[in-house]
Amino acid sequence: MRKKLVGVGLVAALISIACLCAAQTPKHYEPTIESLDTHPLPQWYAGAKLGIFIHWGLYSVPGWAPLTHPDHDFSSADYIKYNPYAEWYLNVLRIPGSPTESYHKEHFGANFGYYDFVPDFNRESKKWNPDAMAEAFKSAGARYVVLTTKHHEGFTLWPSTTPNPSPSLKASQLHSERDIVGELTESVRKQGLRMGLYYSGGYDWTFNAGPIQTSSDYETVKPESEAYGKYANAQIHELITKYHPAVLWNDIDWPKTGDALGVEADYYNAVPDGVIDDRFGIKHADFTSPEYEKLDKISEKKWEECRGLGRSFGYNRAEGEAETIAPAELIALLVDIVSKNGNLLLDVGPEADGTIPPVQMSRLKALGAWLAQNGEAIFDTTPWTRAVGKSAEGDDLRFTRKGDDLYVTVLGKPKAETITLVDLPAKQGIAITQLGDAHELSVKAAGDQVRIALHGLLKGDYAYSFKLTGYLR
Repeated sequence: MRKKLVGVGLVAALISIACLCAAQTPKHYEPTIESLDTHPLPQWYAGAKLGIFIHWGLYSVPGWAPLTHPDHDFSSADYIKYNPYAEWYLNVLRIPGSPTESYHKEHFGANFGYYDFVPDFNRESKKWNPDAMAEAFKSAGARYVVLTTKHHEGFTLWPSTTPNPSPSLKASQLHSERDIVGELTESVRKQGLRMGLYYSGGYDWTFNAGPIQTSSDYETVKPESEAYGKYANAQIHELITKYHPAVLWNDIDWPKTGDALGVEADYYNAVPDGVIDDRFGIKHADFTSPEYEKLDKISEKKWEECRGLGRSFGYNRAEGEAETIAPAELIALLVDIVSKNGNLLLDVGPEADGTIPPVQMSRLKALGAWLAQNGEAIFDTTPWTRAVGKSAEGDDLRFTRKGDDLYVTVLGKPKAETITLVDLPAKQGIAITQLGDAHELSVKAAGDQVRIALHGLLKGDYAYSFKLTGYLR
């Protein structure tokens, strides 16, 4: 009998060890949609809610775009000619009669080429302090950062070892002298944040110059040669191998000659808890990426809105207060996105020396101060059964939850001394507090209404979050 028990115990132990080993062995992903679709959304990304996007490159030296068209109708010919995205400077510069062409001639001369900005960028970027930049993002409440490593003009922010076959450009004109990618990655991780990397796979104007002048050109200028497919593949593998980004954020598309399935499988195998956006041109993504758009309702699929603090992603010296999102609007935007299962990837456009413009820094500071008080209603929450509501007094409300706790955020200053939550089944003895203030508020619950008495001034600014402790129990 004892021998039998020992045998059973040994078998059980071996099974436990085998299960443990299996649990510790990373899953191997194959370059198929079926395999990629088994990748789980990492909890860190689901709960992060706020990331900082950085558009920084040669376009940051001229740092200019017209303000004529504040809308984002990409199909409009006028939009392309008056593109408010400063990072598209090279493209618009080459459109005859564009405001950017006129600006460039006036400030730099007709014979000054775009890649002649490289010495200026290298000189100015030597002044950059990556630790200070990372600290600013941490203070703003961000949980992750995504840096443009190569935008459409083909200039890289790391010393890429992949040769570019462009006959018109020198190797020194195609990448920054500083390893901006590596230095910022180190600084961001020191702050306890995740570091992601953006790569423009769909466009590279050193391979297919363009320019884009009509909506049909968006497709025809995509480089699809074997040479570009190999080039893009080699560069993105450099980024994966050297920096292990927590987010792999591709833009526009991936060259058909570049094996998007293989890139994504290789990435997951190198960074199992990484995430991939939906711009690789294949039917797999960890999240969708609407741009300057919001959703009307809760999305089952994780999503991430990307947008600039102003109308441009890259630095535009023409923008000021009027073009920059107001603090109250920014905070309301974040709350709305989070209530609908989204993240906000909020873009800053540094000047050539890495300085974040003061108007943008003021918004980051306002956001950080608000999150320091109200972040409990944002970070690591999940959507409730509904995202949007209105109080009986007319306040715009957003809902989130964490465990058994329900959070209600009022967008803007409450309109009265009470907030009456309607269509909310009453529960007796419910405890409600304003985040940032430990004092329980007076509550009257009856039927399908919960009335909160505010009694005087609220703590904070812009939006006000309330916690209904254990309400969902």
